[in-house]
Amino acid sequence: MNKPKNRPYFRLGFRIASATSLVVTGIVLFVTLLHVPYPLSVLIPAIAGVASFMSAYFITVRLLDDRFNRVMLALKGLQQKLFDDERELEPIPKDELDDIYSELLKASVTIEREIQRLTRIESYRKEFIGDISHELKTPIFAIQGFIETLMDGALEDETVNREFLRKAMRNVNRLMVLIRNLMDISRLETGDMKPEIQAFVLHDVILEVIESLQIKAGQEKVSLHLHNIDKYLKVNADRNQIRQVFINLTENAIKYNRPGGSVHIGLKPFTRSDPRITVYIRDTGIGIEGRDLNRVTERFFRVDKSRSREKGGTGLGLAIVKHILESHDEILTIESKPREGSTFSFTLSNAERVLG
Repeated sequence: MNKPKNRPYFRLGFRIASATSLVVTGIVLFVTLLHVPYPLSVLIPAIAGVASFMSAYFITVRLLDDRFNRVMLALKGLQQKLFDDERELEPIPKDELDDIYSELLKASVTIEREIQRLTRIESYRKEFIGDISHELKTPIFAIQGFIETLMDGALEDETVNREFLRKAMRNVNRLMVLIRNLMDISRLETGDMKPEIQAFVLHDVILEVIESLQIKAGQEKVSLHLHNIDKYLKVNADRNQIRQVFINLTENAIKYNRPGGSVHIGLKPFTRSDPRITVYIRDTGIGIEGRDLNRVTERFFRVDKSRSREKGGTGLGLAIVKHILESHDEILTIESKPREGSTFSFTLSNAERVLG
């Protein structure tokens, strides 16, 4: 280990300081003996104490100097080791730096998108609370009004009370449908309502839906038609959920149709080797404006609010359809022209696919 270069200078300084302290001590002692009228027994210990302090001071300084030098040498050794280690490290190739930068950029974009998604969810939540408050209040206030009217005397008039009771019951049914739809869409959005995939005959499900909606279609003077549905064709999906999809889409096609209009349910041409088949529900109704096409599957969005409320719609039907199809990894496609009608289509897995 190399010794510090300043060690000789320190030793010389220490020796000069020690000699100086002894000379000063001797002079002080001589002067004191000549001029100070104190007994020697008092002065000599005091002078000896000064000399001892000076010696202790320089000894301490030397010890500290030695320790300081050892620390400095250790730091220099550590610095040299770090320098040697740094030289031994291989530089990171430019390609790796580019990869790291690319990954950081991707992570940054992902985080930004997640923040935007959470912001949209919060916005939807606030909008949803406002919408549901309004949707729940409407039938409740209507029922309250009918009951109050009956209690104020209309109950005695059989013709009036029957009409009011019928209207109250219609709003009760609307409230029940709204609550059921809210529960369904909540379970779909949280993933609690998972599809139970099984093979089933598609024709049977569509026929059930048409039969259940024939009365409603007749009341609206709308005809229902079935096209190109193989009676034995099977698909892989959740039977009950797909049935709900057909109910919601067909009800919409009836509700937003015109007197004398029609609804057509069918399959687009396909072969047995096709992995998926395309189902469509086409109507001759009022159609949808282009600016509204991307919004019709939003909760509580209505193309024609007055008609929807008049017909008892909740504004959740298409939102439920969208979530059910997404849980099946399918997408709802909408084509529409104002005053000409709309076509809603989606695909289903072909359970009878024949591999060529």
